[in-house]
Amino acid sequence: MKALRYYIFLKDVLLLALTAFGGPQAHIAMMFKLLVQKRRYVTEQELIELNALCQILPGPTSTQTITAIGFKIGGPNLAYLTLIVWLLPAAIIMTTAALLISYLQDQNISLDFLKFLQPIAVGFVAFAAYMIGLKVIYTKTATFLMVVSAIVSYFFNSPWVFPGLLLAGGAVTALRFKQHPLYENKKLTIEWANFLLFVGVLLTAAVIGRATHSLPVRLFENFYRNGSLVFGGGQVLIPLMYTEFVDFKGYLSGEEFLSGYAVVQALPGPVFSFCSYIGTLSMRNYGIGGQLIGSLVATVGIFLPGTFLIFFVIRFWDELKKYRVVRASLEGISAVSAGMVAAAAILLYRPIENTPLNFGIIVATICLLLFTRIPAPVIILTGLMLGFVL
Repeated sequence: MKALRYYIFLKDVLLLALTAFGGPQAHIAMMFKLLVQKRRYVTEQELIELNALCQILPGPTSTQTITAIGFKIGGPNLAYLTLIVWLLPAAIIMTTAALLISYLQDQNISLDFLKFLQPIAVGFVAFAAYMIGLKVIYTKTATFLMVVSAIVSYFFNSPWVFPGLLLAGGAVTALRFKQHPLYENKKLTIEWANFLLFVGVLLTAAVIGRATHSLPVRLFENFYRNGSLVFGGGQVLIPLMYTEFVDFKGYLSGEEFLSGYAVVQALPGPVFSFCSYIGTLSMRNYGIGGQLIGSLVATVGIFLPGTFLIFFVIRFWDELKKYRVVRASLEGISAVSAGMVAAAAILLYRPIENTPLNFGIIVATICLLLFTRIPAPVIILTGLMLGFVL
């Protein structure tokens, strides 16, 4: 019976990996629909709390969240399978896209057919902000924290702002811990193995990369380091990647980077799979075999630190939540997360040309998600077809 349940769960994860468009915020909205409302693998509150926990940790939020759900259902083995099933389709597609983008550019073929996909993605993020707000905002304090978080996230788009906001929001509501019931017999046991792995891999990769000057090792270290420091999801990852791999190291041109970013906006699954694309192009001088190695080390490097950290924390998360201060802080963390999602929708709109058509596409996308049952892939494919026709 358990084996059948695990199989169905992995099928659902694969379905999300192939249909969850719009970045981590939109992914959470789709997880609510499939994993909570339809399948009831976890409760709404558990998903909100897990997402809030993953927002605090560095790394890909939606990947850590769905991996944590796998851990709660079937332990470490199912969690590892969940991670692989979730990230593999997008990583393969982005690796292929890197090869295809290079070919299209060599043939001087325009990429304008992707132009409608970005406003659609913004619509998905705005919808996610609305849905998460409905779930977590139920007090004046939470409303205040959400608004402040949205304003600060918009004007100070720094990777260090996100964890600071989350911790501050949690601290505000933690002061009201006496409103929560007291649980007895709390026993917190911490297993440090995954945390030591997290630190050990970082230091080892840095030492070997410096000693050997091997490009694959240095790429792994670059992506692992960024995966260890990125808070706030894909919208924070993108400017960091651009600075390091375009401006500083010159592995990609600005045009190649932005073309890949447009493609990843059109794809389901984790936004961090964009690193598979960067790793592939970074090794273009080493042939197809070298490019596949580049994709592999980039993909493993960017996802591994967040995986180590979520495996470290999830083992004692249920016991940690029994402390009233921790449970009280989750209200503030969730409210801040909702504000960050709202700010992300506005920030992602800024690079898009501000035309009535693009704004109308965003509004139409939100309305379709709110008032119809049209699947996300249909909306995305419609935008892609309009790009070809117009």
